[in-house]
Amino acid sequence: MAENGEEKLIAMARHIAKTLGHNESTADDILQIFSNFDGRFSRENLSDHIAAAVPGTDSRALDHAIKSLDRQISQYVVADQPIWSDSADSAAFLDTIDELTATIRDWTPMAAADKAVGASLARAEDLIQQAVFRLEDEFRMLMERGGESFELNRRRRRDGESPAGNHWFDSDEEEDEDEDEANGEYHDYIPVAQPLTDYDVVIDALPSGTINDLHEIAKRMVAAGFGKECSHVYSSCRRDFLEESVSRLGLQQKLSSEEVQKMPWQDLEDEIEKWIKAANVLLRILFPSERRLCDRVFFGLSSAADLSFMEVCRGSTIQILNFADAVAIGSRSPERLFKILDLFETLRDLIPEFECNFSDQYCLVLRNEAVAIWNRLREAIRGMFMELENLIRRDPAKDPVPGGGLHPITRYVMNYLLAACRSRETLEQVFEDSVNGGLGAKDSSASPLSVQMAWIMELLESNLEQKAKIYGDPALCAVFMMNNEKYIVKKVKDIDPKNSQLSALLGDDWIRKHTAKVKQYHLNYQRSSWNKILGVLKADNSSPAATANAGGKPMSAKEKIKLFNSQFEEVYKTQSQWVVFDEQLRKDIRTSLTNLLLPAYGNFIGRFQNSPEAGRNVDKYIKYSLEDVESRINRLFQGGSGSAGGGRK
Repeated sequence: MAENGEEKLIAMARHIAKTLGHNESTADDILQIFSNFDGRFSRENLSDHIAAAVPGTDSRALDHAIKSLDRQISQYVVADQPIWSDSADSAAFLDTIDELTATIRDWTPMAAADKAVGASLARAEDLIQQAVFRLEDEFRMLMERGGESFELNRRRRRDGESPAGNHWFDSDEEEDEDEDEANGEYHDYIPVAQPLTDYDVVIDALPSGTINDLHEIAKRMVAAGFGKECSHVYSSCRRDFLEESVSRLGLQQKLSSEEVQKMPWQDLEDEIEKWIKAANVLLRILFPSERRLCDRVFFGLSSAADLSFMEVCRGSTIQILNFADAVAIGSRSPERLFKILDLFETLRDLIPEFECNFSDQYCLVLRNEAVAIWNRLREAIRGMFMELENLIRRDPAKDPVPGGGLHPITRYVMNYLLAACRSRETLEQVFEDSVNGGLGAKDSSASPLSVQMAWIMELLESNLEQKAKIYGDPALCAVFMMNNEKYIVKKVKDIDPKNSQLSALLGDDWIRKHTAKVKQYHLNYQRSSWNKILGVLKADNSSPAATANAGGKPMSAKEKIKLFNSQFEEVYKTQSQWVVFDEQLRKDIRTSLTNLLLPAYGNFIGRFQNSPEAGRNVDKYIKYSLEDVESRINRLFQGGSGSAGGGRK
């Protein structure tokens, strides 16, 4: 396909005629100049070409021009080797297509009035279609060859010039690739980016020269009315890159919603971790790079660029969105909260990337779907808190915790809330649309999340009160509530910065109120457990029920000390099996009992020893010294061996 001087001169004549406009004197001037320049060009031959350049002339000239263009285009269409392997051939081919396109455009207005013109234009349309088909093939080959050659070049300079010190390939693959290069062997593959911590990276997937060639082809295809076909070829090539990238980033391909929802939770946790990394790489690196490439290839052809970008990214975008959606509509077990929060936060942070990358009309559906799935994740998180509420309500009051210790549900709920509140900012966003009244809140000024937390605490306390009733013994019931309430307050007041958010949400008034509850349960315990014993030790008979013998008469001193001994032994034996998990609370209870009991017991012994009733065998009746009583008090609440709730955090 050597350069053809005659065809170039003819093309020049047509261009001059078209530029100057066609009239009789202009045509004669052009004919005279060119026939004098080279005798090979007859006035008749040149006249036909000049007539074809300017509409309104003889249709025979149009027919003749189309035949000439047919000869020129056909030699490229049937060529065995790529046209773009030679820059002169590619330039000539594009010029010929430009001429054909211009001829069709200029003559189309006359087609309706002149059947001969219409017939010639029909042949021209067939010819432009053949040319475009070849352009399409050349476009595809350029993309495939450009990607391969450019990536091989990137491999060779990867170590010295990879952005921000990041590598695009797994180490094992790099070693294999380097070995292949040393052997002069290169394999066809799709270049793939790996997850990075620095997302300020743009991938130049094709060399600039190839991009320029693709741009020139795209312009001709769009001008010829084949913009969608060009976009389809482009997107089919680039789509493979993204799909392979998603695979390399670890996401399983084409998981259905049912498959995601049936996946074991541990496996799903792993998939969520992979999703977070992959979504960040796609939205922050790969999609912006594809947008940049589309804009360069289809520069000045915004509609084709937008359509191409959408077709390239649509499949990968739907894949990541479908996964997030499947998780959002799946199980709402409270244990899943923390991974779902990670998913929610990632998608929230990527919404601006969706809006930036998918800003055109073709991508509106993808952008809207991302926002919709993000909102469904919000609803899923709310649903998990509802499931937590249901779990608390349904937890049965069956077997009591031995020794009145800490109930497992208390430990579970408090640790769950503390962990959840480490994501306080996110949860505030999740619950910002909640209606306070729906949670039974009295303070409408409280944030929705504060109301939610207070409501869960209220449900927990109500559940614990029901559980306390199964003990029967009022003292043990009080110990159980004291244990659990103390644990709740202690967890809320945790000074660890990671756990302080729950305290901030519930507030100081809540803490004061529930600290007072612990003290009240302490008093209830003392009254129900030790008041009867104290009544025995009193000096007078103001408590008949406590100081009367079987005959209803006031007890003697000997009877009182015997009764004290038996009651104290019974209380000690029973309460030494009870549990107070908090060391400080246990110390406070023992101290208060010591201060309450020892003075009364000391006075009682003193009176007994000095009474005539005691006689010489006073030690026979005094079984416990003051030290013995104090020692036994200090051994209370240790719990039996392995009793539940003791000292567990």
